[in-house]
Amino acid sequence: MTTLRRRPLRTLLFSTLYPSSVRPSHGIFVETRLRHLLATGDVDVRVVAPVPWFPFASPAFGDWAKMAGTPGFEEHNGVRVSHPRYVLPPKIGMNIAPLMLALGARASVARLIADGFDFDLIDAHYYYPDGAAAALLARWFGKPFVVTARGTDLNLIPQYAIPKRWILWTESRAAASIGVCSALMDELVSLGGNRDKAHVLRNGVDLSLFAPVAQVECRARLGLPAGRLLLSVGHLVERKGHHIAIEALTRLSDCSLAIVGTGQEEGRLKALAEALSVSDRVHFAGAQPQRELKYWYGAADALVLCSSREGWANVLLESMACATPVVATSIWGTPEVVTSKAVGRLMDERTPESLVESVQALLAEYPDRAAVRAYAEKFDWADTTSGQLRLFDEVVRAHRNP
Repeated sequence: MTTLRRRPLRTLLFSTLYPSSVRPSHGIFVETRLRHLLATGDVDVRVVAPVPWFPFASPAFGDWAKMAGTPGFEEHNGVRVSHPRYVLPPKIGMNIAPLMLALGARASVARLIADGFDFDLIDAHYYYPDGAAAALLARWFGKPFVVTARGTDLNLIPQYAIPKRWILWTESRAAASIGVCSALMDELVSLGGNRDKAHVLRNGVDLSLFAPVAQVECRARLGLPAGRLLLSVGHLVERKGHHIAIEALTRLSDCSLAIVGTGQEEGRLKALAEALSVSDRVHFAGAQPQRELKYWYGAADALVLCSSREGWANVLLESMACATPVVATSIWGTPEVVTSKAVGRLMDERTPESLVESVQALLAEYPDRAAVRAYAEKFDWADTTSGQLRLFDEVVRAHRNP
């Protein structure tokens, strides 16, 4: 039960990780959490999602062109979103990113307040640089703020001295820190954070969007052949480990692999498949809208996730919600998702050999698909949403009555 209040809580969501009309899948996990929060009717939200400044909108510049083409303001899926620009100088950009982000967003935040949206707190996502920029904005506008950590912001970036100091300064000023898994909050505390201000609010899964569809129907819809099919979903970058899945096919002769995603490694991955003589068993599906993903999950016998870094991998629960078991590297929050052999296997190492062993073990004792779906149903958004509301209420009350 949420705390009664005279009006909905007003929050400002601040993050560079948020979808736009030109990058609809960028940071969609942040939008998803917000969508469930808005569904309660207990919050009124505006989003400030800064975009790096870039002068050219020609498609030849790829993702940078999309950033240049992002509108300064839009209503995206019913939410009002501002996209102020910020500049990152070469070489020193990483160290001063929080300041540049905050300066770029300052006018947009001031405009919101002047237009009557005098928000109660800042809800920032990604600890660095976004959370640190939110700390500056909170200081300038006299507002409390919370920061949600999501993965590499705490398990990679603190390896750099100046960003680590920014992160600890931000943590000291934040009213609360949120982690999408316990491992991230443990890491923040080990860096010097306050355990009493650390909260775990895991991501949920949309059980209506991701639902079981008969495998034969999925394969017919997608034009996929019969036989064992593995699925790998994510940006085509090294840390997602698609290359490991391709290499594993040399020892999984009865399996094919579908890869959903786009990215800079696409050419290298296709060349690898050719070099290993498995290209006839690798299907590159490109980017897929979320509403189509359930058919890819449903078509597969298993999802494989060979990432080197993950906070809380949404694809694992999405696959399980579609009744498809998973095989994944045992890193960060993943063991908190895959807790039973009844839904999947964790790889001992991030190698093709370990993936082969785990896939073979899964197929030898194949999970009951109905049980996999039932497991995913325990991870709906209700607990996370109510936890957010409770925490936000506490933060606002404490700020008003120090």
